[in-house]
Amino acid sequence: MTKLIIQIPCYNEEETIGVALDALPREIPGVDVVEWLIIDDGSTDRTVEVARAHGVDHVVSNHINRGLARAFTAGLDYCLKNGADIIVNTDADNQYNADDIPKLIAPILRREAEIVVGERPINDTDHFSPTKKVLQKLGSWVVQMASGTKIPDAPSGFRAMTREAATRLDVFDNYTYTLETIIQAGRKNMSITSVPIRTNDELRPSRLVKNIPTYVQRSLFTIVRIFMTYRPFRFFTFLGGIGILLGLVPTIRFLIFYFHGQGDGHIQSLIFAVLFIGLGVTMIAVGLMAELITVNRQLLEEIRWRIREMEYREHARRFGR
Repeated sequence: MTKLIIQIPCYNEEETIGVALDALPREIPGVDVVEWLIIDDGSTDRTVEVARAHGVDHVVSNHINRGLARAFTAGLDYCLKNGADIIVNTDADNQYNADDIPKLIAPILRREAEIVVGERPINDTDHFSPTKKVLQKLGSWVVQMASGTKIPDAPSGFRAMTREAATRLDVFDNYTYTLETIIQAGRKNMSITSVPIRTNDELRPSRLVKNIPTYVQRSLFTIVRIFMTYRPFRFFTFLGGIGILLGLVPTIRFLIFYFHGQGDGHIQSLIFAVLFIGLGVTMIAVGLMAELITVNRQLLEEIRWRIREMEYREHARRFGR
């Protein structure tokens, strides 16, 4: 028996959660059981009451607002403990067309992928500003570079995953889970693909993108942190290379003056050269150490995954799965 749980992270969504839930399917070809879950991330309005009135099966509540990433992972944990074979994540503002859920999970049912990301028609979405469209594409390109995957819409939150894939994912970013989970999937050799999906009209402004400057700042920080975590040697070697190149400029300048008999007055060039080259070499050394630490982190992730598997199997056994 195949069980699908559709999870929706929520924070003060009483105006839109009913619309989102009413659009969700109860029957999907290839799936025996379809259940709905909301993760109430410290809402202060009637989100939970409205969700229950519209037939939600499960509610996970955070007493305080912990952010989208934490709500997402809390939902995965609950789904796994309640025997989900497939998990679909969507938004409470009804951004994604729920009629595309069968299309989203189709590669999983055909055993062609472990994670499927819905690709939005970004260029044709009117309520996306030109700046946001550029940032979405930039973020997707960076994720492709860091993960070795070919997901064209990495920031999309409309995605499906198998039980095993959900068990192996760890989210460290408090801002968003979208970029990091794709990079982890690529680094852990999970099969991940995307399918084109439709979007609905905007019901409310994005909570994640409150203003463009803040969104850019947080996105850049997330991208830099991702590269430092998952591509440390490449990241620090790049910075070290810049330092060495900057150090070569004053070195060449000093040598030119030196061979013209004017080296005594340009010792400061050598000082700058030593500083920059030393910094560059140090950054490369840091990259080597970080790469070794990454190996240890991967071993710890493998141990954590095995512990989770045992825990979730025990929960599934209790539910008769």
